[in-house]
Amino acid sequence: MDWRITYDTCEEAKLNLSSLAYYACVSDKSECVNTINGPGYRCKCRDGYQGNPYISDGCTGSSVGPVVLVVTITCAYLIQQRRKLQHIKQRYFQQHGGMLLFEEIKSQQGSSIAFKIFSEAELQEATDKFDEKRVLGQGGHGTVYKGILKGNVEVAVKRCMSIDEQNKKEFGKEMLILSQINHRNIVKLLGCCLEVQVPMLVYEIIPNGTLFQLIHGNHGRQISLATRIQIAHQSAEALAYLHSWASPPILHGDVKSSNILIDSDYTAKVSDFGASILAPTDESQFVTLVQGTCGYLDPEYMQTCHLTDKSDVYSFGVVLQELLTRKKPFNLDAPEDEKSLALRFIYVTKQGRLEEILDDQLKNDESMEFLEEIAELAKQCLEISGINRPSMREVS
Repeated sequence: MDWRITYDTCEEAKLNLSSLAYYACVSDKSECVNTINGPGYRCKCRDGYQGNPYISDGCTGSSVGPVVLVVTITCAYLIQQRRKLQHIKQRYFQQHGGMLLFEEIKSQQGSSIAFKIFSEAELQEATDKFDEKRVLGQGGHGTVYKGILKGNVEVAVKRCMSIDEQNKKEFGKEMLILSQINHRNIVKLLGCCLEVQVPMLVYEIIPNGTLFQLIHGNHGRQISLATRIQIAHQSAEALAYLHSWASPPILHGDVKSSNILIDSDYTAKVSDFGASILAPTDESQFVTLVQGTCGYLDPEYMQTCHLTDKSDVYSFGVVLQELLTRKKPFNLDAPEDEKSLALRFIYVTKQGRLEEILDDQLKNDESMEFLEEIAELAKQCLEISGINRPSMREVS
């Protein structure tokens, strides 16, 4: 049924002065609607309002009803997504052994351990959302960013590229063990973030770059023999500590010049435990994935996939060669017999022609005897069979 107030249309009712006093749509939030079946009009409240349009202030409500609805739906969606994200973060945290690590930290409150579990938000804020301008270095295991925590504390934040599925549950436990390492020549692990797919590590920051940059950088700096020996000795002591005095023993797994950081006074600090594992206690725990860096890889490890302390010894031998020769461990552009620094070094030392491969800055008759002793040590570290190599304790 289509009822009407009068037979006037809306336009006529509004313009007809004689009937203006009787115009029925008196609510200021109402509007006039022409009837469909024949002339006439009726009143209704405007969209977003409800009530009686025929009395003053009869239509009430909000003119932003649709907006409120959209905002409500949007908020509900965002809350749902946030809960979903939180659930994912909790799942990652548990997968990486976060609960075990949390309980261990809690039980050791008041001890000397200052290890912290960081949230993803904290590390995003510290690194300006992992801005490329904050990148300190990149490697096979991930990217390292400079971070600034609250209190203006500078740190190095490493976003790892991957994690062994088998070691996920033990990750938190291993982080706690690594955090207890306290040696002047090892970069301190300050904390980690476990609520992401691949955990992030937080280290103390070392200001003077890497040994690789010092040796191979185009900076024109002279590096004295004393400085080189100091760096080699300190690096050897750090690895010896990991192998012989850490409990349980720790294998680094990726010893190379770019993983040895240099402090302002040329103090060496071994870094990057991205490849590190706790020393296996039985055959079932041996590493099955070849890891490390070309030119530094232990040939015995490449054949067996068994990482041992002697694998680190081999890689250290390559670093020792770099310090003596200032040449990179692998050069694709060199002639075939000179691509591998290790093979070439062993060949010339066996021939008694060490001076051919030495860095020009070290070619001094007064130090040749000492350099030959260092070269002999490097050659022992590079023995094909691990059993014939010295231990890092003997090297240091």
